[in-house]
Amino acid sequence: MTFAQTRPATYEDLFDLPENIVGEIVNGRLVTHPRPAPRHARAYSALGGHIWGPFDRGQGGPGGWWILDEPELHLDADILVPDLAGWKRERMPELPDTAWFSLAPDWVCEILSPATAQCDRAEKLPLYARHGVKHTWLVDPDLKTLEVFENRGGKWLLLTVLENDAPVSQPPFDAISFDLSSLWAE
Repeated sequence: MTFAQTRPATYEDLFDLPENIVGEIVNGRLVTHPRPAPRHARAYSALGGHIWGPFDRGQGGPGGWWILDEPELHLDADILVPDLAGWKRERMPELPDTAWFSLAPDWVCEILSPATAQCDRAEKLPLYARHGVKHTWLVDPDLKTLEVFENRGGKWLLLTVLENDAPVSQPPFDAISFDLSSLWAE
């Protein structure tokens, strides 16, 4: 959902939103959507659970990452809130003291919903590429798919589309494997 406005959106516009609304500033526009529905929340919680231990904590995996739910990214004039994001600790040795991140992540994941899919694909993906995000995953809980993209020179290359119960071992988290069906609320 986008509110009609006559001026570019500002960070202060986000403070006026109700608590149950997620707001972002995308290409100068205030873009809003409701908090995630249960299937959406289940998918990103389960995915975060699979990668957090091995990559953030180094438990059963290589470590070396910060993995966060819904971080607020300040990328130039855009304020984006991906469902999940990860930074290699070699690029960001410490978490910032601010409530947001000005360094683009190395990986983002968007869990698609009818309310967010168009903006996630058509507007946010190009912004992530422009700001140097190396990998993006798009998860669709309704279609039960995972699309894996790699940034090649500012353009997204689709590496694979997995569906249903396929095993997942994809960059940048290909050091582990898990079953895609573990993301779906059954």
